[in-house]
Amino acid sequence: MWRFIAYRLLQAIPVILAVITVTFFLVRVAPGGPFDSEKAVVPEVKAALEAQYRLDQPLLTQYAAYLGDLAQGELGPSFKYPGRSVNELIAAGLPVTAELGLYALLVAMIIGGVAGIIASLKPNTAQDYLPMSAAMIGICMPSFLLGPLLVLVFGIYLDWLPVSGWGDIPGDKILPAITLGSTYAAYIARLSRAGMLEVMTQDYIRTARAKGLPEWQVVTRHALRGGLIPVVAFLGPAFAGLLSGSFVVETIFQIPGLGRFYVQAAFNRDYTMILGTTVFLSTLIVLFNLLSDILAAWMNPRLRTQFSEH
Repeated sequence: MWRFIAYRLLQAIPVILAVITVTFFLVRVAPGGPFDSEKAVVPEVKAALEAQYRLDQPLLTQYAAYLGDLAQGELGPSFKYPGRSVNELIAAGLPVTAELGLYALLVAMIIGGVAGIIASLKPNTAQDYLPMSAAMIGICMPSFLLGPLLVLVFGIYLDWLPVSGWGDIPGDKILPAITLGSTYAAYIARLSRAGMLEVMTQDYIRTARAKGLPEWQVVTRHALRGGLIPVVAFLGPAFAGLLSGSFVVETIFQIPGLGRFYVQAAFNRDYTMILGTTVFLSTLIVLFNLLSDILAAWMNPRLRTQFSEH
Protein backbone atom coordinates (compact mmCIF):
# COMPACT_ATOMS: atom_id res chain seq x y z
CA MET A 1 0.00 0.00 0.00
CA TRP A 2 2.81 2.43 0.86
CA ARG A 3 4.43 1.77 -2.50
CA PHE A 4 1.13 2.59 -4.18
CA ILE A 5 0.80 5.87 -2.27
CA ALA A 6 4.37 6.89 -3.14
CA TYR A 7 3.76 5.96 -6.77
CA ARG A 8 0.61 8.08 -6.94
CA LEU A 9 2.33 11.03 -5.30
CA LEU A 10 5.14 10.86 -7.85
CA GLN A 11 2.52 10.77 -10.61
CA ALA A 12 0.96 13.93 -9.18
CA ILE A 13 4.13 16.02 -9.62
CA PRO A 14 4.04 16.25 -13.46
CA VAL A 15 0.26 16.77 -13.37
CA ILE A 16 0.52 19.75 -11.03
CA LEU A 17 3.52 21.11 -12.96
CA ALA A 18 1.51 20.94 -16.18
CA VAL A 19 -1.37 22.83 -14.52
CA ILE A 20 1.04 25.52 -13.29
CA THR A 21 2.67 25.89 -16.70
CA VAL A 22 -0.55 26.07 -18.71
CA THR A 23 -2.22 28.49 -16.28
CA PHE A 24 0.86 30.72 -16.04
CA PHE A 25 1.17 31.26 -19.78
CA LEU A 26 -2.57 31.47 -20.43
CA VAL A 27 -3.10 34.34 -17.99
CA ARG A 28 -0.12 36.16 -19.46
CA VAL A 29 -1.32 35.96 -23.07
CA ALA A 30 -4.88 37.00 -22.17
CA PRO A 31 -5.82 40.55 -23.22
CA GLY A 32 -5.28 43.28 -20.64
CA GLY A 33 -3.03 43.45 -17.62
CA PRO A 34 -3.22 43.85 -13.85
CA PHE A 35 -2.61 47.60 -14.04
CA ASP A 36 -4.96 48.38 -16.93
CA SER A 37 -8.06 50.31 -15.89
CA GLU A 38 -10.47 52.91 -17.15
CA LYS A 39 -8.31 55.59 -15.56
CA ALA A 40 -4.95 55.68 -17.31
CA VAL A 41 -1.92 55.08 -15.10
CA VAL A 42 1.08 57.38 -15.41
CA PRO A 43 3.75 55.52 -17.45
CA GLU A 44 6.37 56.03 -14.74
CA VAL A 45 4.06 54.61 -12.07
CA LYS A 46 3.13 51.66 -14.27
CA ALA A 47 6.80 50.92 -14.95
CA ALA A 48 7.57 51.02 -11.22
CA LEU A 49 4.69 48.64 -10.46
CA GLU A 50 5.80 46.24 -13.17
CA ALA A 51 9.33 46.29 -11.79
CA GLN A 52 8.04 45.67 -8.26
CA TYR A 53 6.13 42.58 -9.38
CA ARG A 54 8.85 41.43 -11.83
CA LEU A 55 6.56 41.94 -14.82
CA ASP A 56 9.31 43.81 -16.66
CA GLN A 57 11.42 40.65 -16.86
CA PRO A 58 11.30 38.10 -19.73
CA LEU A 59 8.42 35.66 -19.49
CA LEU A 60 10.61 32.60 -18.95
CA THR A 61 12.47 34.42 -16.18
CA GLN A 62 9.16 35.22 -14.49
CA TYR A 63 8.12 31.58 -14.82
CA ALA A 64 11.35 30.31 -13.27
CA ALA A 65 11.05 32.83 -10.42
CA TYR A 66 7.46 31.76 -9.75
CA LEU A 67 8.48 28.10 -9.58
CA GLY A 68 11.23 29.04 -7.13
CA ASP A 69 8.76 30.86 -4.88
CA LEU A 70 6.29 28.01 -5.18
CA ALA A 71 8.92 25.49 -4.07
CA GLN A 72 9.18 27.50 -0.83
CA GLY A 73 5.40 27.50 -0.34
CA GLU A 74 4.98 31.13 -1.42
CA LEU A 75 2.19 31.91 -3.89
CA GLY A 76 3.27 35.50 -4.34
CA PRO A 77 1.76 38.91 -3.57
CA SER A 78 -1.70 39.86 -4.78
CA PHE A 79 -1.91 42.59 -7.41
CA LYS A 80 -5.45 43.55 -6.37
CA TYR A 81 -4.83 43.67 -2.61
CA PRO A 82 -1.49 45.45 -2.04
CA GLY A 83 0.29 44.35 1.11
CA ARG A 84 -1.47 40.97 1.22
CA SER A 85 -0.16 37.70 -0.15
CA VAL A 86 -2.12 35.05 -2.01
CA ASN A 87 -1.45 32.69 0.91
CA GLU A 88 -3.26 35.10 3.27
CA LEU A 89 -6.22 35.53 0.92
CA ILE A 90 -6.64 31.77 0.45
CA ALA A 91 -6.38 31.23 4.21
CA ALA A 92 -9.09 33.89 4.72
CA GLY A 93 -11.57 32.47 2.21
CA LEU A 94 -10.91 28.74 2.47
CA PRO A 95 -12.70 28.06 5.81
CA VAL A 96 -16.01 29.39 4.47
CA THR A 97 -15.62 27.55 1.17
CA ALA A 98 -14.68 24.31 2.97
CA GLU A 99 -17.68 24.64 5.30
CA LEU A 100 -19.99 25.16 2.34
CA GLY A 101 -18.41 22.16 0.60
CA LEU A 102 -18.93 19.92 3.65
CA TYR A 103 -22.59 20.89 3.93
CA ALA A 104 -23.10 20.31 0.20
CA LEU A 105 -21.35 16.92 0.39
CA LEU A 106 -23.57 15.93 3.32
CA VAL A 107 -26.67 16.91 1.32
CA ALA A 108 -25.40 14.99 -1.70
CA MET A 109 -24.63 11.84 0.32
CA ILE A 110 -27.95 11.77 2.13
CA ILE A 111 -30.19 12.56 -0.83
CA GLY A 112 -28.19 10.65 -3.43
CA GLY A 113 -27.42 7.61 -1.26
CA VAL A 114 -31.01 7.14 -0.11
CA ALA A 115 -32.38 7.63 -3.63
CA GLY A 116 -29.92 5.16 -5.14
CA ILE A 117 -30.55 2.48 -2.52
CA ILE A 118 -34.32 2.81 -2.83
CA ALA A 119 -34.11 2.59 -6.62
CA SER A 120 -31.92 -0.53 -6.48
CA LEU A 121 -34.34 -2.50 -4.31
CA LYS A 122 -36.96 -2.72 -7.07
CA PRO A 123 -35.23 -2.17 -10.42
CA ASN A 124 -37.26 -1.32 -13.53
CA THR A 125 -40.30 -0.27 -11.51
CA ALA A 126 -41.75 3.10 -10.55
CA GLN A 127 -39.62 2.96 -7.38
CA ASP A 128 -36.58 2.90 -9.66
CA TYR A 129 -37.70 5.26 -12.40
CA LEU A 130 -38.80 8.18 -10.23
CA PRO A 131 -35.57 8.78 -8.25
CA MET A 132 -33.41 8.11 -11.31
CA SER A 133 -35.43 10.59 -13.36
CA ALA A 134 -34.95 13.16 -10.60
CA ALA A 135 -31.23 12.33 -10.63
CA MET A 136 -31.06 12.99 -14.36
CA ILE A 137 -32.76 16.36 -13.87
CA GLY A 138 -30.24 17.18 -11.14
CA ILE A 139 -27.34 16.39 -13.46
CA CYS A 140 -28.76 18.52 -16.27
CA MET A 141 -29.70 21.55 -14.16
CA PRO A 142 -26.73 23.89 -13.55
CA SER A 143 -26.25 25.64 -10.23
CA PHE A 144 -26.62 29.10 -11.76
CA LEU A 145 -30.20 28.13 -12.69
CA LEU A 146 -31.14 26.11 -9.61
CA GLY A 147 -29.84 28.73 -7.16
CA PRO A 148 -32.04 31.61 -8.36
CA LEU A 149 -35.04 29.25 -8.54
CA LEU A 150 -34.58 28.23 -4.91
CA VAL A 151 -34.14 31.87 -3.92
CA LEU A 152 -37.30 32.83 -5.79
CA VAL A 153 -39.43 30.07 -4.23
CA PHE A 154 -38.11 29.68 -0.67
CA GLY A 155 -36.61 33.11 -0.14
CA ILE A 156 -39.02 35.50 -1.84
CA TYR A 157 -42.39 33.80 -2.38
CA LEU A 158 -42.51 31.68 0.78
CA ASP A 159 -40.09 33.83 2.81
CA TRP A 160 -38.81 30.77 4.69
CA LEU A 161 -35.05 31.08 4.27
CA PRO A 162 -32.44 33.85 3.89
CA VAL A 163 -31.34 34.49 0.33
CA SER A 164 -27.79 35.75 0.97
CA GLY A 165 -25.03 35.95 3.54
CA TRP A 166 -23.15 33.47 5.67
CA GLY A 167 -23.74 34.23 9.33
CA ASP A 168 -24.54 32.34 12.50
CA ILE A 169 -28.12 31.58 11.43
CA PRO A 170 -28.40 27.91 10.32
CA GLY A 171 -30.88 28.92 7.63
CA ASP A 172 -28.10 30.76 5.77
CA LYS A 173 -26.51 27.43 4.86
CA ILE A 174 -29.55 25.53 3.54
CA LEU A 175 -30.12 27.03 0.09
CA PRO A 176 -26.41 27.26 -0.86
CA ALA A 177 -25.77 23.69 0.30
CA ILE A 178 -28.72 22.32 -1.67
CA THR A 179 -27.75 24.32 -4.75
CA LEU A 180 -24.15 23.15 -4.68
CA GLY A 181 -24.85 19.55 -3.64
CA SER A 182 -27.74 18.74 -5.98
CA THR A 183 -25.60 17.81 -8.98
CA TYR A 184 -23.37 15.57 -6.88
CA ALA A 185 -26.44 14.03 -5.23
CA ALA A 186 -27.57 12.98 -8.69
CA TYR A 187 -24.21 11.33 -9.46
CA ILE A 188 -24.16 9.58 -6.08
CA ALA A 189 -27.70 8.28 -6.67
CA ARG A 190 -26.67 6.69 -9.97
CA LEU A 191 -23.43 5.27 -8.54
CA SER A 192 -25.09 3.82 -5.44
CA ARG A 193 -27.87 2.26 -7.54
CA ALA A 194 -25.35 0.62 -9.88
CA GLY A 195 -23.21 -0.62 -6.99
CA MET A 196 -26.15 -2.01 -5.06
CA LEU A 197 -27.58 -3.77 -8.13
CA GLU A 198 -24.26 -5.51 -8.67
CA VAL A 199 -23.91 -6.55 -5.03
CA MET A 200 -27.49 -7.78 -4.68
CA THR A 201 -26.81 -10.52 -7.24
CA GLN A 202 -23.82 -11.95 -5.34
CA ASP A 203 -23.87 -15.41 -3.75
CA TYR A 204 -23.46 -14.15 -0.18
CA ILE A 205 -26.61 -12.04 -0.54
CA ARG A 206 -28.57 -15.08 -1.69
CA THR A 207 -27.14 -17.01 1.25
CA ALA A 208 -28.23 -14.30 3.67
CA ARG A 209 -31.75 -14.40 2.24
CA ALA A 210 -31.79 -18.18 2.40
CA LYS A 211 -31.06 -17.99 6.12
CA GLY A 212 -34.33 -16.09 6.54
CA LEU A 213 -32.87 -12.64 7.34
CA PRO A 214 -35.29 -9.74 6.87
CA GLU A 215 -34.65 -7.72 3.72
CA TRP A 216 -33.60 -4.63 5.66
CA GLN A 217 -30.88 -6.62 7.43
CA VAL A 218 -29.70 -8.08 4.13
CA VAL A 219 -29.36 -4.57 2.74
CA THR A 220 -27.89 -2.78 5.75
CA ARG A 221 -25.61 -5.51 7.13
CA HIS A 222 -24.45 -7.27 3.98
CA ALA A 223 -25.07 -5.25 0.82
CA LEU A 224 -24.27 -1.65 1.79
CA ARG A 225 -20.55 -2.04 2.39
CA GLY A 226 -19.89 -3.49 -1.06
CA GLY A 227 -22.59 -1.54 -2.85
CA LEU A 228 -21.33 1.85 -1.74
CA ILE A 229 -17.70 1.31 -2.80
CA PRO A 230 -18.25 3.27 -6.08
CA VAL A 231 -19.66 6.13 -3.99
CA VAL A 232 -16.65 6.10 -1.66
CA ALA A 233 -14.30 6.23 -4.65
CA PHE A 234 -16.29 9.24 -5.89
CA LEU A 235 -16.24 11.19 -2.61
CA GLY A 236 -12.66 12.45 -2.94
CA PRO A 237 -13.07 13.97 -6.40
CA ALA A 238 -16.56 15.14 -5.39
CA PHE A 239 -15.35 17.15 -2.40
CA ALA A 240 -12.52 18.65 -4.43
CA GLY A 241 -15.05 19.50 -7.13
CA LEU A 242 -17.35 21.09 -4.56
CA LEU A 243 -14.52 23.33 -3.36
CA SER A 244 -13.49 24.34 -6.87
CA GLY A 245 -17.05 24.58 -8.18
CA SER A 246 -18.50 26.70 -5.40
CA PHE A 247 -17.58 30.00 -7.06
CA VAL A 248 -20.91 30.42 -8.84
CA VAL A 249 -22.90 29.52 -5.71
CA GLU A 250 -20.83 31.88 -3.56
CA THR A 251 -21.52 34.67 -6.04
CA ILE A 252 -25.28 33.96 -6.15
CA PHE A 253 -25.68 33.89 -2.37
CA GLN A 254 -23.03 36.53 -1.53
CA ILE A 255 -20.90 34.12 0.50
CA PRO A 256 -17.47 35.49 1.54
CA GLY A 257 -15.47 32.45 0.49
CA LEU A 258 -12.54 31.71 -1.76
CA GLY A 259 -14.69 32.10 -4.85
CA ARG A 260 -15.05 35.83 -4.23
CA PHE A 261 -11.30 36.37 -4.53
CA TYR A 262 -11.00 34.07 -7.53
CA VAL A 263 -13.78 35.74 -9.51
CA GLN A 264 -12.43 39.20 -8.75
CA ALA A 265 -8.94 38.02 -9.71
CA ALA A 266 -10.21 36.93 -13.13
CA PHE A 267 -11.79 40.33 -13.76
CA ASN A 268 -8.78 42.27 -12.46
CA ARG A 269 -6.09 40.11 -14.11
CA ASP A 270 -4.61 39.37 -10.71
CA TYR A 271 -2.07 36.90 -12.07
CA THR A 272 -0.75 35.56 -8.80
CA MET A 273 -4.22 35.10 -7.29
CA ILE A 274 -5.43 33.18 -10.35
CA LEU A 275 -2.30 31.05 -10.35
CA GLY A 276 -2.25 30.47 -6.61
CA THR A 277 -5.90 29.45 -6.39
CA THR A 278 -5.59 27.15 -9.40
CA VAL A 279 -2.48 25.46 -8.01
CA PHE A 280 -4.05 25.10 -4.58
CA LEU A 281 -7.27 23.55 -5.88
CA SER A 282 -5.40 21.27 -8.29
CA THR A 283 -3.32 19.95 -5.41
CA LEU A 284 -6.47 19.33 -3.39
CA ILE A 285 -8.03 17.37 -6.25
CA VAL A 286 -4.96 15.13 -6.49
CA LEU A 287 -4.86 14.54 -2.73
CA PHE A 288 -8.58 13.82 -2.41
CA ASN A 289 -8.37 11.38 -5.31
CA LEU A 290 -5.59 9.56 -3.47
CA LEU A 291 -7.54 9.52 -0.19
CA SER A 292 -10.64 8.12 -1.89
CA ASP A 293 -8.58 5.33 -3.48
CA ILE A 294 -7.09 4.43 -0.09
CA LEU A 295 -10.54 4.39 1.57
CA ALA A 296 -11.97 2.25 -1.24
CA ALA A 297 -9.08 -0.19 -0.79
CA TRP A 298 -9.77 -0.38 2.93
CA MET A 299 -13.39 -1.32 2.22
CA ASN A 300 -12.55 -3.83 -0.51
CA PRO A 301 -9.82 -6.44 0.24
CA ARG A 302 -9.47 -7.25 -3.47
CA LEU A 303 -8.36 -3.68 -4.18
CA ARG A 304 -5.79 -3.91 -1.40
CA THR A 305 -4.32 -6.97 -3.10
CA GLN A 306 -4.16 -5.14 -6.43
CA PHE A 307 -2.47 -2.13 -4.82
CA SER A 308 0.10 -4.31 -3.06
CA GLU A 309 1.04 -5.84 -6.42
CA HIS A 310 1.93 -2.38 -7.70
